[in-house]
Amino acid sequence: MGVFDTPQEAFGILRPVCVQLTKTQTVENVEHLQAQLRAVSDSALQELQQYVLFPLRFTLKTPGPKRERLIQSVVECLTFVLSSTCVKEQELLQELFSELSACLYSPNSQKPAAVSEELKLAVIRGLSALMHSAYGDIILTFYEPSILPRLGFAISLLLDLAEQEKSKQVKIAALQCLQVLLLQCDCQDHPWSLDEHEQKQLGDLFASFLPGISTALTRVITGDFKQGHSIVVSSLRLFYKTVGFIMADEQLRRVSKVQAKPAVEWRVAELMIHRTADWVKNTGDKLTILIKKIIECVSVHPHWKVRLELVELVEALLLKCNQSLVESAGPLLKALVGLVNDESPEVQAQCDKVLRHFADQKVVVGNRAFADILSENLHSLATSLPRLMNSQDDQGKFSTLSLLLGYLKLLGPKVNFILNSVAHLQRLSKALIQVLELDVAGIKVVEERCWNSDDLSASPKASATQPWNQIQRRYFRFFTDERIFLLLRQICQLLGFYGNLYLLVDHFMELYRESVVYRKQASMIINELVAGAAGLEVEDLHKKHIQTSPEELREIVTSVLEEYTSQENWYLVTCIEAEEMGEELTMKQASLQAITSNAHTCQVTSSPALSKPSPTICSMNSNIWQICIQLEGIGHFAYALGNDFRLLLMSALYPVLEKAGDQTLLISQAATSAMMEMCHACGYDSLQHLINQNSDYLVNGISLNLRHLAQHPHTPKVLEVMLRNSDASLLPLVADVVQDVLATLDQFYDKRATSFVSVLHALLAALAQWFPDRRQLQEQSSGKEGSHLSQRPATLQKGLENTTTAEDIEQFLLNYLKEKDVADGNVLDFDSEEEEPSVPPEVGKSDTRPDVEPPLPLQIQIAKDVMERCIHLVSDKNLKIRLKVLDVLDLCVVVLQSHKNQLLPLAHRAWPSLVHRLTNDDPLAVLRAFKVLRTLGGKCGDFLRSRFCKAVLPKLAGSLVTQAPISARAGPVYSHTLAFKLQLAVLQGLGPLCESLDLGEGDLNKVADACLIYLSAKQPVKLQEAARSVFLHLMKVDPDSTWLLLNELYCPEQFTPPHPSLCPVRLRGATGQQNPYTANVLHLLKELQ
Repeated sequence: MGVFDTPQEAFGILRPVCVQLTKTQTVENVEHLQAQLRAVSDSALQELQQYVLFPLRFTLKTPGPKRERLIQSVVECLTFVLSSTCVKEQELLQELFSELSACLYSPNSQKPAAVSEELKLAVIRGLSALMHSAYGDIILTFYEPSILPRLGFAISLLLDLAEQEKSKQVKIAALQCLQVLLLQCDCQDHPWSLDEHEQKQLGDLFASFLPGISTALTRVITGDFKQGHSIVVSSLRLFYKTVGFIMADEQLRRVSKVQAKPAVEWRVAELMIHRTADWVKNTGDKLTILIKKIIECVSVHPHWKVRLELVELVEALLLKCNQSLVESAGPLLKALVGLVNDESPEVQAQCDKVLRHFADQKVVVGNRAFADILSENLHSLATSLPRLMNSQDDQGKFSTLSLLLGYLKLLGPKVNFILNSVAHLQRLSKALIQVLELDVAGIKVVEERCWNSDDLSASPKASATQPWNQIQRRYFRFFTDERIFLLLRQICQLLGFYGNLYLLVDHFMELYRESVVYRKQASMIINELVAGAAGLEVEDLHKKHIQTSPEELREIVTSVLEEYTSQENWYLVTCIEAEEMGEELTMKQASLQAITSNAHTCQVTSSPALSKPSPTICSMNSNIWQICIQLEGIGHFAYALGNDFRLLLMSALYPVLEKAGDQTLLISQAATSAMMEMCHACGYDSLQHLINQNSDYLVNGISLNLRHLAQHPHTPKVLEVMLRNSDASLLPLVADVVQDVLATLDQFYDKRATSFVSVLHALLAALAQWFPDRRQLQEQSSGKEGSHLSQRPATLQKGLENTTTAEDIEQFLLNYLKEKDVADGNVLDFDSEEEEPSVPPEVGKSDTRPDVEPPLPLQIQIAKDVMERCIHLVSDKNLKIRLKVLDVLDLCVVVLQSHKNQLLPLAHRAWPSLVHRLTNDDPLAVLRAFKVLRTLGGKCGDFLRSRFCKAVLPKLAGSLVTQAPISARAGPVYSHTLAFKLQLAVLQGLGPLCESLDLGEGDLNKVADACLIYLSAKQPVKLQEAARSVFLHLMKVDPDSTWLLLNELYCPEQFTPPHPSLCPVRLRGATGQQNPYTANVLHLLKELQ
């Protein structure tokens, strides 16, 4: 409330100011009046409204030039009065309207006056305040035919300002004022509720301005993007509110065919429009042109709020004017569906909301004209789709496919009318086939291999992190944007959801069979069709749509599954046969020196496989992707059918397991994903659970196929995958199959050895995991592995800790002489008599029940049988087979370690071949053989000591000595060579071997002499570390000799005799000068203390 609440009080303070302003029109007087007005209450000011307005209007009407600042002040004061009061007289409303409009008019130029932006803004705000101040029905009496000239004058001025003014603020204010004049204001404070008759009356009146308003606004909307998004948004809002009001179907239905004669002069009567059917058609055609221009520009506008307003425009016009603007329905629907996949989430959400609203109201489906337009648009798009996919860039393809997706969403079940047309279906399918063509020219797909033998799923819950719709990354010929592939998948899913699935699957299966070129694309489309038919993540806008029944879906999946897993479509060439068989040509490196001098003399023989025509990289890539897509399809089918897929599990699981064991990485990954989907669909907890529950069926299939190995060469892979992903409960079931595998290996060892050896490797790896050695587990759990200092003899530890005395030295010498006599065989009789009784109990233990041997555990018997085969295969001419067999041999030793009676005879038989691998084979085979030797040394111990010292140790030591100068001179690249890896492996393995075999002094000296040179700082760092590890192990076996040897290299201190009668000790390393061995020797001596 103001200070002056009554009209009398207010009049007392306002009268002098108004009189002064009437006499002298200055800015100061106007501002003084406005200041006084702020102290007056609204009710008092309402009573004095015309009295206060008189000096202000008088100032505006005064002839002659006036300062802009004065006019601006007057207009602002007028605006203040109008915003605080109501105009209750029609005449006053019209006069004020004319007077304010005249402030913007320039009589000379027929355009808005060249006045300041501040004045234009003040006048525009004044007009808005005037229209909002109109009281009750007075606003309707204002909009009479007689007001047409003045109203048209104001509208043209405001349109000119909106179009030509540079000020952004003035432009927006002009557009908002136009909304107020056309009674389309967004203000909540001034709602105008009009009945049907009043709406028709205003529609007839505003129809006169529609051409000018629509064309001017179109120019503003399609102007430069730099003008700002808010101007375009305001223009769009004004456009669709005005057009939606004038062209509203409800109004036009009430328009009489005969125009009533208005009671106005003839000039004004000529401006009146009668909205007849012809006028509606002509105006609709012209508006269609403007709407197309607007859509073309706004749909690609960079600001999301502009595109959001376009969605509002489409919704308003299609809901209100679907009869009058029927020709614009096509472009409007196209604009709407084109924004379905807009990059802005706000625009996407609004599009989805509008589409759902249209579906609920049956705007399209219930309107035959709209449905026909959509069908025609879809047909036209399908016709041009192949050309567009070939000529557009990624953004253009994305827009085109978004359009197609939107059409399918809007048409819903009515899409079948188009699909039933052969021409339409062929156009659409060929376009999808073309755009989905894969790029198979790269070599990476073939290169990526599965060399490791890890489980398919590290955790039973791992599959939960991979939803069904996450597929492998693939590269396409005609696009690179991943959003396009996502759009294509959604399109295919919608086709499967709304379309006739039998018709679509049959059509694309024909394309699948027609040409290899179409096969991959057709497979992708069929997979998505089935997923869509199941309603997986499909957005259904049409609630009453009847989906494909589960029985029909299962029948379709069964037929597709049979086609996918048929012999000609499942067993495609994915690698060159010579590579599969492990040809040595690619593995040989003649420049590398092996551990032996004969290693580099191996001759390379040509393989007959190279003489056969080989498949190209492109064809192998294509086949790999074909198999991957079909595997993904099986995963989609499982997810689509859910628990019903159990009925198809018997026909799907076996072939998928074959591919899970494939060496091509992509195929193995796709098969693993497919099995995870089977687990989800059929209710299995993990892959292990899936395999165990169906192992009887799988084992039966393996057994049958092994008898016809030529027709089923991939059978061993199934068993291999089963073994890698199961537990010990599987062993009794597969025991007979393992014997079949061994028998088949004996028969086809020259042809199928590679695949069978892989199975044996998986088998032994599983046995080693399922049946670990108990003693080894106990040692690991007790944590006995400490530093070498804790394992040192107690006498040595005590001698190092205490001060040496003369008695200690005497006792040491006596013990030494006694041990020397024992070593020379000078043993007294009572010593031998004391030792003899200890022998018979051991013999007795071994001779108890000699005729009865307990049956071997199943895993031991299997490992024994496998090791017997490995003894023969370890000399195979194929390097890859030899490497794999050596790995299997290593696992056999691990499994048999607890049964020495079986292990030692087999080790004896394997020894000659193993020595040959160590001393006269490819460097890679030497590495693997040395690994087997380390395992044998740890498990067999004394059994190998003499054999190792006689056949292997001299050549190992000689090789180390020979390679030492080479590695000392080599650069950093040397660490990547095979020769370096050989040296490193030998140095890392010699120490544990010396300890486990308990070598004698002479052999230990050989090892020490060979490794001593690697303590030099000139050697690579890793070789120095490996050499230090050798001496750390030697310290455990013979610390005194090791200490002496190291001090001979470098002695860090002088030793003083404990007694003057003893001679000083002089070591060769006590020169005091540092050498290349100093750092490593000091490190080792520190460990020895």
